[in-house]
Amino acid sequence: MAETTQLARSPLTIPAFRDLWMANMLSNFGSQIQTVAAAWLMASMTSSAQLIALVQTSVALPIVFFILVGGALADMLDRRLMMLVSQLFMLATATALAWLTLAGLMTPLLLLMFTFLISAGGSLNNPAWHGSVRDIVPRASISRAVGLNSTSINLARTLGPAIGGAIVGLAGVAVAFFVNAVSYLSLIIALLRWKPAPRASAIPRERLLNAMATGIRYAMMAPPIRAVLMRGAISGFSASAAFALMPVVARQLGGGPFLLGILLGAFGLGAIVGATASGRLRETRPAETLVRAAVVALGGGLALLGATSFMPVAAIGAACCGLGWVLAHSSFNATVQLAAPHWVSSRALALYQTATFGAMAAGSWFFGMIAENAGVSSALFAAAALQILGGAFAFRLRLPVAETLNLEPLGRWSPPQLDIEVADADGPLVVQIEYRIAEADVAEFRTAMTERERIRRRDGARGWTLWRDLHDRSLWIESYRVRDWADYVRHNMRRTQEDVSNVDALIRLHSGPDQPLIRRYLRAGTD
Repeated sequence: MAETTQLARSPLTIPAFRDLWMANMLSNFGSQIQTVAAAWLMASMTSSAQLIALVQTSVALPIVFFILVGGALADMLDRRLMMLVSQLFMLATATALAWLTLAGLMTPLLLLMFTFLISAGGSLNNPAWHGSVRDIVPRASISRAVGLNSTSINLARTLGPAIGGAIVGLAGVAVAFFVNAVSYLSLIIALLRWKPAPRASAIPRERLLNAMATGIRYAMMAPPIRAVLMRGAISGFSASAAFALMPVVARQLGGGPFLLGILLGAFGLGAIVGATASGRLRETRPAETLVRAAVVALGGGLALLGATSFMPVAAIGAACCGLGWVLAHSSFNATVQLAAPHWVSSRALALYQTATFGAMAAGSWFFGMIAENAGVSSALFAAAALQILGGAFAFRLRLPVAETLNLEPLGRWSPPQLDIEVADADGPLVVQIEYRIAEADVAEFRTAMTERERIRRRDGARGWTLWRDLHDRSLWIESYRVRDWADYVRHNMRRTQEDVSNVDALIRLHSGPDQPLIRRYLRAGTD
């Protein structure tokens, strides 16, 4: 029992997680070195501010374009294999970038293309890695594991640019690109050593576009996931001012790159403290409490950055922003992982990241516009006010105590006996379920059916409707349609233990002599 408790509390005691975590940290450092080198190379090739800014755009765009694709693939395919393919792709791309740079053949457009491709590989890899965490560590350790991942990212974000700048200054841009390429090898080796148990699933695999649509529908119809997406977007919008305006704050304080490095280092230090503490705090405090504390830290940090002309106070403000950012978003990340069933977990994480980073992109533009027209202090004060106001509004979207959710499959459904042979692709189907409801139970039945509608739509049903027979007041008919037979199977096998109370309530309210009668109709002409 002691050993089990230790495993549940310390993800780093699990060899597979420890090896992959350390390899990912090296890869995170490589990515930061790559980003610094790319920005410096672009600045040395052109004086165009637009082209220099496009380096960051080429890093950010793949997150919007590909991360949901990556999430869908990670839920459909072998996650280890997907990570291996992504890492090999990034290794090949980074190596080609380094060789072309060394040979003097690099151009601004080629640099943007290679940066975009490397970021695209990361966008396909990340959902598979984050989704694999729950395959490796016990459920009780997920918050700790997420905190460790945040520590790894922010440690690289804090120290990586300085290391990258040193490599570029001492050995040149091409060597920095080669260092990034080598960083992928450690993760490739760790993945080759990892032998996860095969993921068995009785649910038929979806097509890619359908899988993406399914993930979006599930997130919108699952209140815990929807709350996290909205809270992440609200937080990210105003917090983006810290990321976007930090260089301008350093300049207004009378400093240059060195002072900016101090402010970014203070942000990273606060982030590391938040990441280290978040996993332990989640064991004794609900996520909602931690996020409320994070809102205060972010709002206070943004206000300090806007109010002060004294560098140490600005550094404290930056550290508060880093602390609040990681405390909030590691809590959101852990909540998504705990509140999404295994079959859709990578898509849920991808949607959370899309919502957060999309809001950050909009926020960066918004607060940059305020800074240009009304001053940096005004922009930071506005961001602080929106962080507090947005946080207060978001309290209505309370985060669930996700650790208590039981999202294991309900396991009560089995394929029915049919008189007609049906293939997976046959469809569409219309399904009707007939209930006999006593007049005294109608109000309770309709309440239960409101929840049933949400569950049906969440799990893939379309056109859900509740009917009442005009000739027999006790007869109620629930109807919905699905795309094909495989979709019908998937729909019924997605029910979880959290849905059992609704299932049992409807069976209890049914007053007929047998179970509710289910009728399934296949469109005529589809054989």
